[in-house]
Amino acid sequence: MSQDDKLILEEDLLIALEASKNAGEIIMKYYRHDYEIKEKGYHNPVTTADNEADDYLKKTLVGARPSYGWLSEETVDSKDRLKKEKVWIVDPLDGTKEFIEGVPQFVVSVGLVKNGKPIVGILHNPVTGETFHASEGSGTFLNNEKFKVSEKDSTKEMIILNSRSESRRGLWEPFKENFKKLEPIGSVAYKMGLTAVGKADVFATLRPKNEWDVCAGVCLINEAGGKAINLKNGQELNFNNEKTLIEPGIIAGYNLSVDKTFKVLSQK
Repeated sequence: MSQDDKLILEEDLLIALEASKNAGEIIMKYYRHDYEIKEKGYHNPVTTADNEADDYLKKTLVGARPSYGWLSEETVDSKDRLKKEKVWIVDPLDGTKEFIEGVPQFVVSVGLVKNGKPIVGILHNPVTGETFHASEGSGTFLNNEKFKVSEKDSTKEMIILNSRSESRRGLWEPFKENFKKLEPIGSVAYKMGLTAVGKADVFATLRPKNEWDVCAGVCLINEAGGKAINLKNGQELNFNNEKTLIEPGIIAGYNLSVDKTFKVLSQK
């Protein structure tokens, strides 16, 4: 990476950090207060907080970098992004269901990809004050302390973060005996952040997720010495695809832990 590229990357990180924290302040205006809830689809709510944070992030991030593309859960998609070298991939409020329930397991998620590879990742939890950030070649940080992924040799020693809804539906029952503990937590992105800094050993979802759910989290995982793979074929994830849905699921964490988890999940 040239010196100029490094400087641009540092600027991108700072822009995304400030924007994420400001979006968190917007969200907190509504947390446990009055706001409108709509259903975009079955069990897929969106609130005033989602939309206002999204409007702010798009205006700020695209305003700062007008040559970059844009992909967000709450913005109508434009195929123009497919022609762009760099693209912001954003979920202004990942964990909307938790936000509505008053459970502090949601984050602002801002990722930046270059030619499909995440090069910046920010997750900001405005309730707990946790801010996870990473940029290409610089490592992964939680509130300015550097972390690596947890390294475990056996799935029997691993704490695996999984979905609250998947757990409620019994999807993880066949795998309970294979892991030390299955810990359901809200927000896909938040689970990835916690895994990246070693608060758990593996993150996995058995259901499809969109690029905006996981882009920033994948950057955090990668820079913390791990990887994120598709549950279908074991291949690492790339981004800014025409089809944004990643099927059938995802595993992330330390490389060996991911490989062993993949073996367990793909055998059932």
